[in-house]
Amino acid sequence: MLLSIGIVLFSLVIGGIIQLGSMIRLQEAQIGQRLATTARTVAEIPLISEKLTQPNGWADIAPVARKIRVINDVTYIVVMDMNRIRYSDPLESRIGQPYTGKDAEPAFAEHNYQQKVRGELGTALRAYVPVMNSEHQQVGVVMVGRLLPSIPQMIVAQKESMLVTFLLSLVAGIVGSYQLARHIKKQMLNLEPDEIARILVERTATFHAMHEGVIAIDIQERITIFNDKAKEIFAIPLEEEVLGRPIREVIPETRLPEVLEKARPFLNYELRVGNALLWSNRFLIKVEGKTVGALAIFQDRTEVAQIAEELTGVKAFVDALRVQNHEHMNKLHTIAGLLQLGQLDRALTYLFEISEQQAEITGFLTSQIADPNVSGLLLGKVSRGKELGIHVTIDRRSRLERLPYFLDNHDIVLIIGNLIENAFDALEKTDKGDKEVYVSIEQDDEICSILVEDNGIGMDEETRHRVLERGYSTKQQEHQGIGLFMISQLVEKGGGTLTIESQPGAGSSFLLTFPMKKEDAQ
Repeated sequence: MLLSIGIVLFSLVIGGIIQLGSMIRLQEAQIGQRLATTARTVAEIPLISEKLTQPNGWADIAPVARKIRVINDVTYIVVMDMNRIRYSDPLESRIGQPYTGKDAEPAFAEHNYQQKVRGELGTALRAYVPVMNSEHQQVGVVMVGRLLPSIPQMIVAQKESMLVTFLLSLVAGIVGSYQLARHIKKQMLNLEPDEIARILVERTATFHAMHEGVIAIDIQERITIFNDKAKEIFAIPLEEEVLGRPIREVIPETRLPEVLEKARPFLNYELRVGNALLWSNRFLIKVEGKTVGALAIFQDRTEVAQIAEELTGVKAFVDALRVQNHEHMNKLHTIAGLLQLGQLDRALTYLFEISEQQAEITGFLTSQIADPNVSGLLLGKVSRGKELGIHVTIDRRSRLERLPYFLDNHDIVLIIGNLIENAFDALEKTDKGDKEVYVSIEQDDEICSILVEDNGIGMDEETRHRVLERGYSTKQQEHQGIGLFMISQLVEKGGGTLTIESQPGAGSSFLLTFPMKKEDAQ
């Protein structure tokens, strides 16, 4: 408020100076017009032109000039003949004396003009008019002058109006400054400018210190926040200034404006940026119920994903070993029983059969499935199916030599593992004697398809349409309804498609298709 009042006072001083200058120019113009009129009036008097050519003409000219000077309120009227001899002057001692000033020279050449000069009595404004006789011949010059008031004199003359104007402007300025200061402070949450600056610096430092990438845009998609971690994630030099720039210019493949377009948040989405795996949450920014922008928070999950892949693979192998250990114990008990019964041939035949089966499935998975995590998972699920009384069939034409462009082995393990577990759950709820799960993985240069079918309880129409919703589940346990939702996210991440076919009592079929090339991704 003090700064605003100071600005008002400074403005009043500047305005006063400008107003004073305008008053001086206006007064000079008015005086100049009066002087020119007076000089022209004197020059056009017949007596003046007649007596200027007579030796004692001053005796008649001086009284006339004196009267006109008093009537028109001018300082002096000087009438001169063509020899520069004065015929009238405010000082009678100068009458008959020559005028030596050079300022009147153009007037003796029949010129009308005005001029500001500094004389003995002060600065004066003069008007010069030539005197012409009846034959239109110049016989002399009339010079009319008036002293100009000084600036202090003008201020004293206008002091009352100037004082009233100054006081009214000052009061209006103070009241306006107070109201403006209150309004601005209210808009700034009753914070002083130094407090706002401190909060801004602290907020900026906080954003840059965060381990997560933070990006915010306004309603015009211009960047308002872009912290150092976000620059590191998106390989943008730290010294490059991105604030105020369109987000699509900085990150061409950004999906942050999608939050503004669809007016809803997007939570727990995976993004692949180069070799980094990001976990993204995008929100609307609202102020007093009005959307003003969008915010994205990125977490680099690359290391976590690598650890998860390792743990997933280890878990798959541990499950496979556990099931195989249980299965082998049963088989050993069978062999021991046959030996005790003396059935040596049958024991030997049974031993060869189970050895060939295990070698066949292991050899097939090793040769056709390049990723050990995926092959370990399939081997474990086959053994797990036997334990549950479910026959898991892996199509012998299956092969997986390399992964789809946007997916990693963790994604493939999550997809296949969840689909098979869902099939096991569906088969546990049926009383069928022949419980089967069919798994097929086919691949060529263009696409990779994953098919998981079961002959379980199937799904009705509502369940089939809602099965991909987050949190939706037909199971009663906690933390259900996540598996298929995560699969749908991985389908979106990989640019693929998911086809679900199911009939109540007949089973379900899940077919996922992913492009092998980046340009083919949807």
